[in-house]
Amino acid sequence: MLTSKIKSTIALAGLTVALISAPLQAQTAVNYTLAGASPGGLWTLLGTGLDRAAKKGNSSSNITYQTTGGGFANASLVDRGQAELGLIHDAELAIAVKGEQPFREPMSDLRVISYLYDWAPMQFIANKSFADRHDISSISDFSETQAPAKITVNRAGNITGQIASAMLDELGVTQEAIEDWGGAIITAGSSEQSTLFQNGRVDVFTNGVFVGHSSIRELENAVDIKLLSVPESVRAAMREQFGIRDFVIPAGSYENQDEDIETVALGAVLIVHKDLPEQEAYELTKNIIENIDDIRTIHPAMDALTVDLLVTETAAPFHEGALKAYKEKGLM
Repeated sequence: MLTSKIKSTIALAGLTVALISAPLQAQTAVNYTLAGASPGGLWTLLGTGLDRAAKKGNSSSNITYQTTGGGFANASLVDRGQAELGLIHDAELAIAVKGEQPFREPMSDLRVISYLYDWAPMQFIANKSFADRHDISSISDFSETQAPAKITVNRAGNITGQIASAMLDELGVTQEAIEDWGGAIITAGSSEQSTLFQNGRVDVFTNGVFVGHSSIRELENAVDIKLLSVPESVRAAMREQFGIRDFVIPAGSYENQDEDIETVALGAVLIVHKDLPEQEAYELTKNIIENIDDIRTIHPAMDALTVDLLVTETAAPFHEGALKAYKEKGLM
């Protein structure tokens, strides 16, 4: 007969083998819809990166990109449960949380998973000939010189157009005022803005895009341009109103740009509804942290993404599951 000591040894050995041979507990397989924007842009690629990161946790997981009207629409889609995930600009999220136009009431159920970038600066680009003729180097010079500038901003409902208009309003450069000076503020879609500028029908082009974006290079190749700076008073107002951050466009980023240009920049945030199960939010966030290269390498514009940036959004609360993952990794 086996002694009790031998029996215990055999039992312990059996338990050890069982533990070694048992598969690691798999993460939850998820099938999420990600509300993005128009097809083919950077947000589409972000969807690809997030899908790859999720699949590292469970190969059966899927994050499917859905074309939408953009961040404002995505806040509503996530709030109504029509998409589990949404991409939204930080400024749009601040507006949604406060319930300002186009929203009728505060969207208090939105939660943050991660910040994904914060380096899409508002760029005011002037025709250099016009800027030199009127001695304009900053957007504050429009009101000081009362130059008859024709300025194009993005169409209504687009956050870059809304911010550009707010920046000009802060300086008293309203439609009424600029018309009195012989100029105008012209709203148009991005491609139409570019055409207007290249054809000489407007003197100043505005947009919130990455430094060196192809749309800006196209302008630069067609027209001599001059990048205009943004005064601190305007930057402070934009920080307060939209929760966006200061940004410096380094000297030499464009032709005729000998100095750093101070402005503010838009960013992108991944949001969910507060009712997303905590374990799922935890696993999603953990996969983003551990597989950040799958997001960073989707496009050169994402090279600057770091795990430290993921935790910096403040317009809305982080989901409890995301907080758990970040604290586990020592990021919060």
